[in-house]
Amino acid sequence: MTGLKEKLFGEYIHSTQRKKEALHGLLFVLPWIIGFLVFTLYPIISSFYYSLCNYNVIGKPTFIGFNNYVNLFKDKTFIKACQNTVYMIGIGVPVTTFTAVLVSLLLNNKKLRGTDWMRVVFFIPTLVPTVVACLLWIWVMQPDSGIVNTVLGYLHIPGPGWLSSPTWAKPAFILMMIWTCGNAIIIYLAGLQDVPESLYDAAAIDGAGFWKQSLHISVPLIRPTILYNVTTLIIGVFQWFAEPYIMTEGGPSNATMFYSLYLYQNAFSFFKMGYASAQAWIMLLVAMVIILVLFKVFKFNETEIG
Repeated sequence: MTGLKEKLFGEYIHSTQRKKEALHGLLFVLPWIIGFLVFTLYPIISSFYYSLCNYNVIGKPTFIGFNNYVNLFKDKTFIKACQNTVYMIGIGVPVTTFTAVLVSLLLNNKKLRGTDWMRVVFFIPTLVPTVVACLLWIWVMQPDSGIVNTVLGYLHIPGPGWLSSPTWAKPAFILMMIWTCGNAIIIYLAGLQDVPESLYDAAAIDGAGFWKQSLHISVPLIRPTILYNVTTLIIGVFQWFAEPYIMTEGGPSNATMFYSLYLYQNAFSFFKMGYASAQAWIMLLVAMVIILVLFKVFKFNETEIG
């Protein structure tokens, strides 16, 4: 009987200690929980409610159901913004990813000289503030006096209007994406460091050169890294605002009216907050679908050597 009492008393003490530890842990994370509920969860729920309302910030929101969603797909500017964003995801993201992976493979080649300082060169553009970078590219892309067209002129190639041309404005932004892919290159290089050297040695014995080793060993083994960078790049394109706002303000002829820029205009220029909230929720759903498809295609956590 005495042993049973001691056992029950020990369990009671242990339970009391666990409750105190849980309470202390809860107190430590309480500021984060309050911050999440107030500054994250509440705005998310509010934005969904406002997306179902006619709301101009000044007056009270008026419930109108899914009219904002229906009207969005009748809005020519919204359709144009979607097309521009799809263009950047379908062309800009693959081109930037291919360039970043290629540069990373070259910089990871120990046979090449000067790769250490070249890594610094590719990373420097990411340190330039966004506003400064935008002003720099406005100057670089000038039709008459810009560096790009000047170089093309030396080659007897007529340079396009770039940012002033509806046809060439988006390719100009793709060039800027490539210029600022230094962070992705550093991440790819980190992923390449984890590839076992024994695989390269075995491939070299079998007669595989640098390009075959890269294609059949390096690229398959950094597939999770590629997935991460592609996912963040796509999310970045959906959120692309500062660059088009500073450089073109969505022009010419809405050629660079990207999704977030038009969302900003609806919310803070036209004060159509309900309309902008509906846009935000569509962006969230589309981004989730694209990322889920990417996870399926890249087969995350599965690596196969070709």
